[in-house]
Amino acid sequence: MSERACLGWLGIVRLGLVQAALGAIVVLTTSTMNRVMVVEFALPAMLPGALVALHHVIQMSRPRFGYGSDVGGRRTPWIIGGMLVLALGGIAAAMGTALMGTDPAAGTAVALLGFVMIGLGVGACGTSLLVLLAKRVDTGRRAAAATIVWVMMIAGFAITAGVAGHFLDPFSPQRLILVTSVVAIGAVLITLLAIRNLEGAPLPAAATDVATKRDKPSFRVALAEVWGESEARRFTLFVFVSMLAYSAQDLILEPFAGLVFGMTPGESTQLAGVQHGGVLLGMIVVAVTGTLLKKAKHSVLRAWTIGGCIASAAALFGIALGGFLAPHWPLKATVFALGVANGAFAVAAIGSMMALAGHGRRGREGLRMGLWGAAQAIAFGLGGFLGTVAVDLTKFLYGAPEVAYAIVFGAEAALFLASAVLAATVRQPRPVEVREEAVPTFGDAGLIEMAEGR
Repeated sequence: MSERACLGWLGIVRLGLVQAALGAIVVLTTSTMNRVMVVEFALPAMLPGALVALHHVIQMSRPRFGYGSDVGGRRTPWIIGGMLVLALGGIAAAMGTALMGTDPAAGTAVALLGFVMIGLGVGACGTSLLVLLAKRVDTGRRAAAATIVWVMMIAGFAITAGVAGHFLDPFSPQRLILVTSVVAIGAVLITLLAIRNLEGAPLPAAATDVATKRDKPSFRVALAEVWGESEARRFTLFVFVSMLAYSAQDLILEPFAGLVFGMTPGESTQLAGVQHGGVLLGMIVVAVTGTLLKKAKHSVLRAWTIGGCIASAAALFGIALGGFLAPHWPLKATVFALGVANGAFAVAAIGSMMALAGHGRRGREGLRMGLWGAAQAIAFGLGGFLGTVAVDLTKFLYGAPEVAYAIVFGAEAALFLASAVLAATVRQPRPVEVREEAVPTFGDAGLIEMAEGR
């Protein structure tokens, strides 16, 4: 990061707008279209489940996209290109979903193409955005930057769901395509405006991370080099195990509340809101402490990562125990605690990821970030599926739902404890001083480049 000025708060918010735009398209494909397939068109629930899982599997391409941006030396083209592919994929998915109402086979084929494009777009855009954050954000601001970007992504989810939901009524397949197209076009425009002049001009060849022919091996050779780095390999394993535990609870917590605690659909939905509130609080706490305690920034992030995993395990053990004491166990408080722990560990892990991206052979930041993104995508794809399968299997074997859920929640807690052990083995890099540009410059068109503004 020493070659260029680090981003100020406004630059971080601009990248957060790109993440929010990304989330706006994704939320329509994973929630709205999911519901339309199952409710309006009475198709099997496994169809949208398979399509969503497919877009996670496609994100195994993240390391390749990251390496491509390493070789080119710039992230902006990959962010814009990825967003364009994502937008086209979202529109194609909407067209396929609409077509399912009259021709399920043809609609599924079109939706399949759309979800493949969504996976490719998210992989290219999301990976390069994180690398740009890692390379251009000062070490002391990483926890806050991760919080800002992720909160803005959640805001993108919420705003899009609310506004799009309003305009989707009364529902028609044509209206679904129109609303999705408007959201996709808006996301592309926001990305183009937010990313404009943010990265800066390309560095001279002598200053680039990958400057010589010897530093540009094939992707397979470069991937083998990065996997040979002990810290990158350990962190990859940590990301996979922790995100497997994190995602496995998503699809089983609300059914657990209904079956074991007798909560109504409205009450279990409110429970999910309680958890998300806890996640937000945990993120904010880590962001504040990581920013204030600048002298111990690396150790703070490491402590929050390990502590967040341990606290998540404790909360999951509490939920497992609470099933045997229902309805007297304080489930909402336990779920809120789980949310706080999850939010703290997630933001601290992202901050550590940003720090570790440049730790090792130079010019491989994108490849490392892509490797960790692929591990996260695979874990998310597996987590929800394995969590539901495990519940069904244990219910079949033991009958009582509280026993089945206790076993599954206990297994997730064990995964979080294993994640804490893995996080403890990852050494943090030494801090690198970076310069910060205090005065904004003017572009060729006479507009103020606010990327480095405070």
